[in-house]
Amino acid sequence: MNKFIFVSGGVCSSLGKGVAASSIGALLEGRGLNVRMVKCDPYINVDAGTMSPYQHGEVYVTDDGAETDLDLGNYARFTSGHLSKANSITTGQVYESVIRKEREGRYLGRCVQVIPHITDEIKSRIMAVAKEDPDTDVVIVEIGGTVGDIESIPFLETARQMIREAGRANAMSVHLTLIPEVAGGELKTKPTQHSVKAMQEQGIQPDILICRAPVILDEPTRRKIALFTNMENDSVFTSYNISTTIYEIPLIFYEQKLDQVILKKLGVESRHANLKAWKTMMEHFAFRKGTVRIGIVGKYMDLHDAYKSVYEALFHAGLETGVEVELVKIDSARLEGPDDADAILGPSAPDGGVDGILVPGGFGQRGINGMVKAANWARCNTVPYFGVCLGMQIMVIDWGRNVLGWDDADSTEFNQDSKHPVISLLEEQEDVKDYGGTMRLGKWSTVAEPGSRILAAYKEKNITERHRHRYEFSNKYRKEMTESGLYLTAFTPDKSLVECVEWPDHPWGLGVQFHPEFKSKPTAAAPLFREFIAAVRDRKQKGGKEA
Repeated sequence: MNKFIFVSGGVCSSLGKGVAASSIGALLEGRGLNVRMVKCDPYINVDAGTMSPYQHGEVYVTDDGAETDLDLGNYARFTSGHLSKANSITTGQVYESVIRKEREGRYLGRCVQVIPHITDEIKSRIMAVAKEDPDTDVVIVEIGGTVGDIESIPFLETARQMIREAGRANAMSVHLTLIPEVAGGELKTKPTQHSVKAMQEQGIQPDILICRAPVILDEPTRRKIALFTNMENDSVFTSYNISTTIYEIPLIFYEQKLDQVILKKLGVESRHANLKAWKTMMEHFAFRKGTVRIGIVGKYMDLHDAYKSVYEALFHAGLETGVEVELVKIDSARLEGPDDADAILGPSAPDGGVDGILVPGGFGQRGINGMVKAANWARCNTVPYFGVCLGMQIMVIDWGRNVLGWDDADSTEFNQDSKHPVISLLEEQEDVKDYGGTMRLGKWSTVAEPGSRILAAYKEKNITERHRHRYEFSNKYRKEMTESGLYLTAFTPDKSLVECVEWPDHPWGLGVQFHPEFKSKPTAAAPLFREFIAAVRDRKQKGGKEA
């Protein structure tokens, strides 16, 4: 029988439920169990695809094209279980499905209610993940929001029902709460007590409590919390502030024997823990030497989570190449002002400038000319440049404007009247009005050309990565681009679409139409991110000259 772990949160949001759930998954995988992760999001949107990055953070894309919450990115970085549309459940999806069934007469004229129809729908979706792979041992279900949120009640009720039906030996509740520190350094446990009480009012007695606190809780404090929350003394753990990286959290939980307690409560035979990959990763973290400054020139710089996977992939690349990666966030609109790009990006900049440029994905016209300016600066000054999705399109626009002399070279996304639309919709997409109808989403195959940097990075010509974009390199301009020197170095298998462009006579100037950051892990950096950071490191070690 499958085992289920429901992870909930209390007191306030952004305590790190996703990281805690992912860390538990990593620990259980280290014990040899097959783990699947599920995120239940209370928002009524069907998915995250149309939500603003400022509202939601990044949209994480799965192989089958699901546009999901960024917590699925955490799951992918910490665990190895397959992720798909089924692993992301939103209130919008649930109600949409139930209403459709009601319209079809599937409920035989009965009054459709939250209980049992909504909760049954949620339950069936969780069970579908559990049964998708017969080798699945444990399903970890993270419930978004906090206990007490009206939106989260159906999901908590579903958890209550499943824990009761499966029995305590097969299903459990892990609750994450806040232990605030007040003046004088005193830790206050009362918010945690109230949070557990709110869970009990929902009919759920937490089996394990993870307390988010500035420091690790001492034994008297843990005993006090256990006493007032009806918990066992060995079931209270601390997720304390660390100065290293979130990827140390599985090891921190392991030291507190969290995985042992979970196995015991679920009646799973204890087995040897293999956390070698995580320990090796932390060794790499400790032995990094030197720093490289990477300028992220994008549109959504005010919210860190808007480019979460990109930032994490850069960190992973730094681990493998032995350097610390410092993120320099630059709103591309800044480069559209009167200042020369060198004054913002170069060595004469007030903060010392950047060693490499990365332009990430995005939609809409704002800040585009600033990105083009950054790409042109990197190309002309032989500064390593990496373009992801929109960042590749920016390289093509820059080449059209500043090499071929087409001043109005642009994308039809930004300028419908351009006489040189070097980036455009495919002809068969032009009359499709629905955004999803023109989006190239999910896993696609790419074939790298011989002698290319992309082939050297992946070490194989057949590549599979995920996409999320509407516009493509315009095939109308392939000849002019290649004859003027731009390298087109990867294509779809039928060669109908350009997937990678590279600059000639440059230490590392490369852009891809896909999103390699989605498959990067702390224990296995994405190849292109790794090679980009290596090129930046090597150039810096040579005194800023071409490597």
